[in-house]
Amino acid sequence: MTFDRRTFIAASAATAAAPLLPACASPGTSNAAATDAAPYPAFIGKSTQTLLPRGKAPRIVICGGGWGGLTTAANLRQLAPQAEVVLLDRNPVFFSSPLSNMWLVNMVDGELLTHDYLRVANKLGYKFFQAEVQQIDRDRRIVTTSVGTLDYDWLVLAPGIRYNYESWFGNDRQAADAARTRFPSAYASNSEFLTLKRALHNFKGGELVMNLPPPPQRCPPSPYERACLIAWHFKTNKIKGHITILDHKPSIMPIGQGYKLAFEELYKDFITYVPNAHVQEVDPFNQRIRTAAGDHKFDHAILMAPHKAGDLAWLAGTVSKTSDGWADMDEVTMQIKGDERAYVIGDAIAAVSTLPFRYYPKSAHIANRLGRIVAYQISEKLAGRAPERRLPDNLCYMVVNGTPGQALNVQFDYDFDAQGRVRQVQRDYNERTPALFKDDFRWADFMFEEMFAGIAPPVLPYPAYRA
Repeated sequence: MTFDRRTFIAASAATAAAPLLPACASPGTSNAAATDAAPYPAFIGKSTQTLLPRGKAPRIVICGGGWGGLTTAANLRQLAPQAEVVLLDRNPVFFSSPLSNMWLVNMVDGELLTHDYLRVANKLGYKFFQAEVQQIDRDRRIVTTSVGTLDYDWLVLAPGIRYNYESWFGNDRQAADAARTRFPSAYASNSEFLTLKRALHNFKGGELVMNLPPPPQRCPPSPYERACLIAWHFKTNKIKGHITILDHKPSIMPIGQGYKLAFEELYKDFITYVPNAHVQEVDPFNQRIRTAAGDHKFDHAILMAPHKAGDLAWLAGTVSKTSDGWADMDEVTMQIKGDERAYVIGDAIAAVSTLPFRYYPKSAHIANRLGRIVAYQISEKLAGRAPERRLPDNLCYMVVNGTPGQALNVQFDYDFDAQGRVRQVQRDYNERTPALFKDDFRWADFMFEEMFAGIAPPVLPYPAYRA
């Protein structure tokens, strides 16, 4: 497959990042020629029309087609075949954040990461609509989209994240847009991945600054992994580039020792790691960033604003004054507080414990597991049974070298302590090995089978080294 073909795949995803159906302005807009306007065509979507007629089956609407949303849809078809499942997403295709850092440097092909929503929906037996969610009325149980309204019996929100550029730029939208379009972080929008890839492959040398958002943040794509693979790209292609990692944290975490050795042993001449680099000012026009650990001028940058719950969480009224910008929900059931028919899953969720770790990792694996949990809960309630309490687990691989392929690993398990609080046990595997590199693809294969083929193993068969 050629780079042009991969570019086409990503570009098709990028198209969906633009506002959908721009010609669908309200026909009620006043102008002098309004009385002479042609009749409104039936198939031009309007947010006031009904998107899908109501049948007899209970309807479950899933807003957001990331790892959590896709997993929920696939599992509901298995667990609640009597229900009508509808998935909404603004994009026509899914693009995977896991493995995307390897795609940026041409270590994997774009087709591995890209899947067509409609094809998957048709295969697994649920409905898919490419549409922008504009409003969520949980009192009336109605979702309004760019192409019509949809009522529901059960709602699952998988909002992902939004970039909190306001913390950097206040209400200066021009500066925020400049940072987003010129130096995207490539965490959320499919188009950003393509923009960053083009920038990396056009980079002739110089200083590349990468700031890390303060925790909690989405991962993958892991910023440390991204730095390693960009450094590998520079090293392999003899590009005279240097990467400065500006980390909000006091040290590398998780897998601190593994990454530290990778930086020192593999990329000593390519990576400088700077801890406690709290961002104080960002100037995307003059290409400067000021932090508590020093000021930096850059030739290119990956500017990562702080993360908060995605727009859908705010539209649905799930973000409270005390949830620190994340979606309020029950820490076990994922049920939105005060709404027995609505759930929120994935990266958008608020803290789940009062213990020091507080948040689940905002990872694809956690989103998958929460999607499973919510699908199970809804299916049990539809069957008139009380669901049992279930907790997720987490597993992340981070590739640090391309020749030979080597990766690190971190695992998390969760249970309840004596006080009933969610407790986390973390295991770091700091030795970079080819076996972990292979297991990264093995893990992805299992996950993709569940989301895109409807084949969900009861328990993911972890590698033998798992404690």
